[in-house]
Order: sequence, then structure tokens, then C-alpha cells
Amino acid sequence: MDLNTVTAILHPRERAELPPAREGDAVLGGGSWLFSEPQPDIRRLVDLAGLGWEPLRVDAEGLSIAATCTIAELNGFEPPAGWPAAPLIRACCSAFLASFKIWNMATVGGNICLGLPAGPMISLAVALDGEGVLWAPEGGERRVTILDFVRGPREVALAPGEVLRAIYLPAAALRRRAAFRRASLTALGRSGALLVGTRGDKGFHLTVTAATRRPVQLAFPAVPTPDELAAELAAAIPDALYYDDMHGRPDWRRHMTALLAEEIRVELEGERA
Repeated sequence: MDLNTVTAILHPRERAELPPAREGDAVLGGGSWLFSEPQPDIRRLVDLAGLGWEPLRVDAEGLSIAATCTIAELNGFEPPAGWPAAPLIRACCSAFLASFKIWNMATVGGNICLGLPAGPMISLAVALDGEGVLWAPEGGERRVTILDFVRGPREVALAPGEVLRAIYLPAAALRRRAAFRRASLTALGRSGALLVGTRGDKGFHLTVTAATRRPVQLAFPAVPTPDELAAELAAAIPDALYYDDMHGRPDWRRHMTALLAEEIRVELEGERA
């Protein structure tokens, strides 16, 4: 879709060329959502593509994913041995349910910064203790967990002028056992509930996304009993937190969350940590 209110497009080549924020700015990653509907308030685009960030980098501490890394690049990543949770990467990419054209344009950072409940890159990053590296306009940077970064639909913890530079997944999280469950109203529909469970040295963690307005994560020292899990879900997710849109009613999302959570609990209960 043409953005006919845009009067300027900036193409910074290095960090120093990133402009001070002003009203009407929008940061352009892949643009798969930005150009999908009218954006009447946008006057200037700041295109990050020219910064040339390396899409993926592996080191002893974990995996760094550039905000401009595309879904296709992430999906093609071959993880090193010893990361049992790595299949979550392709599982979450597949939850995108988009054409190859979108996969080759949409970015990991864009999906996270949009903050939509069904964003599968949010699910991946939260489940694996991901942190966002945020560049401040004055030149510094800060880190925030993606669990805290995503506050609700279209609401994230970016201050004016800040840019999401990268998402960092620690190796300790990638070494856990993991289980993935997803539900939608139709075979190729948007996720109505997407849950990930992990089990490792720090116990059992359950991440709930898509069903809720923001990500929710539960932590247990060991795999809980069915009653313990059900009670904690009820306490952590009040009715008002379940999302309501054309892709699922809150009562259905609540039911599917409980069902998928128990499936994950059973699967990981049989796994050795």
C-alpha cells in the first residue's frame, strides 16, 4: 500500500546517522506490516536496512539475532549441537503462516516491536529468556527482557528515539528441553493460543502468548502437578487479560490455554532435565 503522507525517507549507514525522534516518524525494518494498511500519521521513514547488521551470530554465551534479521534467515539457521530447545526457532517461524514473500521481508524485530499477541517472534524470545538490546538516541544502550518489553497490543517499552538493535537468546535457555503447542480457529489461521514449555536446571517454565494481551510466563522449581499448574494459570491470567478478537473469544482462549498447558506438562514430565 502506498503511504502517501510520507514526505521523507532516511537511509542511515551508521549509528551516528540515526536521526533524533520527531512526531510522525516510523522505523522501517521489512515493512511487511507498515505497508499493509493506511498509516495517515506517518511523515518520515527511517530505513534500518542500510546499517548492515549481521543477521545471526553465535558465541559461547548464546544467539544474537539482529532486529533486521528476516524470518526466512532465522528459519534457515542451523543451530550448534547441544541446544535441545533450538527446534522452537523453526516452530515459531512456521507459526507465521505467511507467504515466502513475507518471510523474506518481515523482520524479527518488527514482529516484536509491533507487540501483537499472535507475534510468534515474541513467543520465541520470551520462552527462551530473550533480551532486547535497545539503542538510545543519545548513544547509550539498555537491555530489557522481551517479557517486559511487550506490554500489550501495539504497546512496547521503546522510549522516543530508541531503536531495537538485537534480540539475545542465552545459551542456558537453549540447552533446556522444550515443548511447543499452538491452536487456531482454522488450519491456516492466526494463532489463538501459543504456548511453550521448557525444562532445565532452573525448573519448569511455561510461556503463554497469543491467548493473552501480553506474554505471561509461569515458573516452577520442578514440573508441577495438574492441580498446581491449573491454579497458577488461574492466578496469573485474570479473565480480562485474555485477548478478544476475530481469531478467538476469551473463553475459548482460556480453555485452549489450560488444555495445551497440560499437554506440555505431561510431555516435559517424561523428559529428563
